[in-house]
Amino acid sequence: MKQKKSKKLPQALDRRYDTQTPDAIDVKVLDTFPYEYPGRDIVIDIDTDEFTAVCPWSGLPDFARIEIHYIPDKLCIELRSLKYYLMSYRNVGIYQEHAVNRILEDLVKCCKPKWMSVTADYTIRGGIHTVTSVEYRSKKSRN
Repeated sequence: MKQKKSKKLPQALDRRYDTQTPDAIDVKVLDTFPYEYPGRDIVIDIDTDEFTAVCPWSGLPDFARIEIHYIPDKLCIELRSLKYYLMSYRNVGIYQEHAVNRILEDLVKCCKPKWMSVTADYTIRGGIHTVTSVEYRSKKSRN
């Protein structure tokens, strides 16, 4: 009887890259400016296709288009600070589903909008396309 040779997995399958923890996300960089028309609702739409984070399992990069839509109450998000904030995810190991929730939480704390939504449309990885969305509505705007 012939013995089967055990198949050795290619070394690349065992490889893992180091990642940073979500503590590396730089929330302090976020800045705002006053919205001068607080009685008038305006929808602000922001998007970027330059968002990257990494898979917490493999350390391989995840790329996404991030869309942020919000109705400010008294404060607007300063865009340069938002860019630096999103760049701080670059080496952070975070699940795709958690990234949109974390972004929403941080931005809501920053500018306290009436309403906000965050969507991440990730590039296909392993043949799977993922889009994650989350929404916030202030208690004031629910009434």
